[in-house]
Amino acid sequence: MLETINSTKDIKKLSIKEKNELAEEIRKYILEIVSKNGGHLASNLGVVELTIALHSIFDVPEDKIVWDVGHQTYVHKILTGRKEKLKTLRQMNGIAGFPKTKESETDSFNTGHSSTSISVALGMARARDVKGESNSVLAVIGDGALTGGMALEALNDAGWSQTKMTVILNDNEMSISKNIGGISMLLSKLRTKRTYNQSSDAVKKIVLKIPAIGKPIVKIVKRVKRSIKQLVIPKMFFEDIGFRYLGPIDGHDIEELERMLRISKQLDGPVLLHVITKKGKGYSIAEQNPDKFHATAPFDIETGKSKKSKKKDYSKVFGDKLIELGKKNEKIVAITASMKDGTGLTAFAKEFPKRFFDIGIAEQHAIGMAGGMAKEGTIPVVPIYSSFYQRAYDQVIHDVAIQNLPVIMCVDRAGVVGADGETHQGTFDMAFFRLVPNLTIMAPKDFKELESMLEFAVALKKPVVIRYPRGGEDELKMEKQEKLVQGKAEILKEGNNLSIIAIGKTVARAMKLAQEIEKEQPDITIEVINARFLKPIDKITIQQSIEKTKKVITMEDGTIVNGLGTAVLEIIREENLENIKSKIYAYPDQYIEHGTVEELEKKYGLDVETIKKDIKAFFQASFVK
Repeated sequence: MLETINSTKDIKKLSIKEKNELAEEIRKYILEIVSKNGGHLASNLGVVELTIALHSIFDVPEDKIVWDVGHQTYVHKILTGRKEKLKTLRQMNGIAGFPKTKESETDSFNTGHSSTSISVALGMARARDVKGESNSVLAVIGDGALTGGMALEALNDAGWSQTKMTVILNDNEMSISKNIGGISMLLSKLRTKRTYNQSSDAVKKIVLKIPAIGKPIVKIVKRVKRSIKQLVIPKMFFEDIGFRYLGPIDGHDIEELERMLRISKQLDGPVLLHVITKKGKGYSIAEQNPDKFHATAPFDIETGKSKKSKKKDYSKVFGDKLIELGKKNEKIVAITASMKDGTGLTAFAKEFPKRFFDIGIAEQHAIGMAGGMAKEGTIPVVPIYSSFYQRAYDQVIHDVAIQNLPVIMCVDRAGVVGADGETHQGTFDMAFFRLVPNLTIMAPKDFKELESMLEFAVALKKPVVIRYPRGGEDELKMEKQEKLVQGKAEILKEGNNLSIIAIGKTVARAMKLAQEIEKEQPDITIEVINARFLKPIDKITIQQSIEKTKKVITMEDGTIVNGLGTAVLEIIREENLENIKSKIYAYPDQYIEHGTVEELEKKYGLDVETIKKDIKAFFQASFVK
């Protein structure tokens, strides 16, 4: 059946039986590809029937479907002419794991972060109305994403505006970790009350035509209906703010999905269709472990076991050290925005359940709450992925830094993370945090230094940012571990001909680079400095090194704008250092596409071999006796 599908037009020709057969084939196809390439599995297996139904009723690209987060669009890509291309999923120059408008006009909007779809869809619907057009606009949002403040702001505006649009609530009771909070409780109640159905507009019109008594009857029915609704479904939140609520319905019943989508298409004003799906549907191992298979590396289909051996990583080191510190200091608390497992807090949550807070997908709230907790004497530790810390930037400034509160902000997945692409690369955090007064910004060169930085941050009693990459430390082991002192860099190796100043994961690479160059050219000696602190930066150590060598390169795994390189150039300018040759090695001022970390480093000239060639060419005249 799958071989006959080359566009959404082919789906509309199928019977319900054929569509159900297609659904099973699509599941097998996705399972086969993700097991080889890695990717988001459980969420895509859960939306197969929903996606088929959407493309059976609506016509893209004329009709607009906005996918919240967007990691569940593999089925959509298969049905919109990218079936074969899906085999290149998340590979360099291959198909992306998220919607990309440059990839297909059927992808109506680029998404990658949570809780944005309703705002975007409302914007598209309002633009449609301004232009006098009549196409349908839909937002597909998960129940986990509904906890995000942006989604609730958009629901509030859409309900009040009475703009014609449909919000499909894909309710699988999961985001990445299990959902929590009041919205989750509300949806739990709605799931159990399947007896509720919308009254018929047709009946209402007939009754209104009855002379004299028509309008009073409708008013009475409305009051009775509202009373019944309050009995049957407590707190009819969606209807109370202006939506027509449909459901809940079985999200794996294509026929019922199509019926309700047709109804939503006919109704005026905003509609919310509540769909119940199962994350990992059709693959029992993923059904039983939806959090593990939310995003997965390549794995064996038969066993579900990863093809890559699990190694110790920065998130695990962070989590273990936090438990150690938590046992010594009862003021330490941990906050996560629905990323307990990914940020290494699972063990801490078990060890200290009363000092652990999962607040759902709500990064702004996480930092605001951390500020409140810090003001009242606790020491909040908040690990959030670099690309998601962007969402809480105002709170970092307004609720933490201005008041100089002791919140420890751990930036996980800093630097390029690889296959998830532009929306998930963590290349901006050093640049935007560096602008904020009162922040201390650090990045460890290895696991041991991360542990030291956590100890230092707890003792400092001021706002601290600690950034560290995805995965493990570099294989190059460094014995030297100087005690951390505020704003003090670490000279790992002394030299006279070139200064290499690096931070975070690039420090090990700088050491390797220096060793290889010196081995090839024994008359050259290179000084390697582990900056440790981006803010406050060690001006004295850096200045002394540059004055000695007259040549400096900086290395970092962030954007070239306003990072370590910029800070070093500022020192050169402020101290009026003359005749200095310098070069910054960082990612360019652009969004970085998907690919493996190694491929991206090589493409942007940040690998050891490329930098070594550059150094030889750039400083050649100085290296010759």
